Amino acid sequence: MLHVIAVIKAKAGKRDAILSAAKNNLSSVRAEDGCIEYGLVVDADFGFFQTEMGPDTFLVIEKWRDSAALKAHASAPHMISYGQQIKDWIESRTIHVLDPVI
Repeated sequence: MLHVIAVIKAKAGKRDAILSAAKNNLSSVRAEDGCIEYGLVVDADFGFFQTEMGPDTFLVIEKWRDSAALKAHASAPHMISYGQQIKDWIESRTIHVLDPVI
C-alpha cells in the first residue's frame, strides 16, 4: 500500500473554488480500482499545540493499493480534467508518496 499526502496552497481566495471542484471529483476518485482512501482536510480549530496550514491551504490524504493504482489515478481522465480546471487557482502543490514502515 502507498500513502499520499498532497499539500495544496491556493492562490489567495481560491481555496473554496478548488475544494468545490475536488468535491465534485470525489466520487470518481473513490470509485477507482485500488483507491483505499481519498479525503480532503483543512485546519481544525484545535488549540495551542496545532501548527496551522492557513486559510489558503488544504491537504489531500490518500491510500492506494499499489503503485499501478496510483499511476492509473494520476492519468485518469477525470483527474486530467480536474487538473485543467484548477491549474490557474493553485499557488503551489507538494505531493509526498510514502511507504508504510510498520
